[in-house]
Amino acid sequence: MRGIFSGLAAALLVACSADLPQNTLAPAGENARIISDLFAWIFWWALGVFVVVEALLVYTVIRFRRRSEQALPPQTHGHTQLEIAWTIAPAIVLALIAVPTVQALGQLSEPPSQQPLQVEVIAHQWWWEFHYPELGVVTANELHVPVGTVVTTRLKSADVLHSFWIPRLAGKLDIIPGRTNTMWFNANEAGVYLGQCAELCGLSHALMKFRVIAQSNEEFEGWVRDQKAVPPAPTGPAASGAQLFVSPQKLCATCHTVAGTEAKAQVGPNLTHVGSRTTIAAGVLENTPENMARWLRDPVAVKPGSKMPKLPLSEQDVSALVGYLQSLR
Repeated sequence: MRGIFSGLAAALLVACSADLPQNTLAPAGENARIISDLFAWIFWWALGVFVVVEALLVYTVIRFRRRSEQALPPQTHGHTQLEIAWTIAPAIVLALIAVPTVQALGQLSEPPSQQPLQVEVIAHQWWWEFHYPELGVVTANELHVPVGTVVTTRLKSADVLHSFWIPRLAGKLDIIPGRTNTMWFNANEAGVYLGQCAELCGLSHALMKFRVIAQSNEEFEGWVRDQKAVPPAPTGPAASGAQLFVSPQKLCATCHTVAGTEAKAQVGPNLTHVGSRTTIAAGVLENTPENMARWLRDPVAVKPGSKMPKLPLSEQDVSALVGYLQSLR
């Protein structure tokens, strides 16, 4: 029993922690705020119903309990006024919940801006691809947006059912193969907002993460300029990594694109500026040389079911590729 109470206490303490990067109750965007306000409205009505029902239940148990072993409590069969009351009362509560729900759905269906930033989101097992069609930018697993700007997303799947979710910025929306769904969101504050797939999509579903990086307009415009630029030709040890990357024997170029090189495949993430990203393997690892080497040595060990195979790389090859990939900024 002591262990149960200790576990409950620990769970409560964790729940009260301020460091909750995916806390839906701390909205940082208009889409999430609409959902949070609706949740709060429904919660208080549900709490009121719970209190009334439980109070009546306790009263009934005490008031009409058996008072001796021989006597039966008073037997009541039907009460027209009560039956009418408990039919009308739930209908009123449901109406009070339904009206703001319909209003919220209407607000969420259309972006509150005539000039939103448009992004095409393509979900893969198990990573995210982001296209900015108006800006000519393609990236993976990190979605950069300017603070205060409404972003409209067109959600597509490259394989199976997924779900797009940024808890502090927007609600969930399924990504269905063969269909394009749309949603909008914005970020009111600069920062990094964690997102993930919220629909079971295979072995590494839990490791299909991404980040939304909200920046000032100036920082976002600088990021766009950097993304559109072709990385300079590598020098030193990174140059041998560049040769390995496009060599037929090492297979990197058969899946990935790096602008300005012979690598133009679109099976895996676009790696043109992978060195500037904060994470690799769809948010699983921080983007450091050590983690990049770990990923190259054995992707499946890092991410079960990874579509990136374990390549025939020597430690020298790994070191050269890490140098090259880290130089792509």
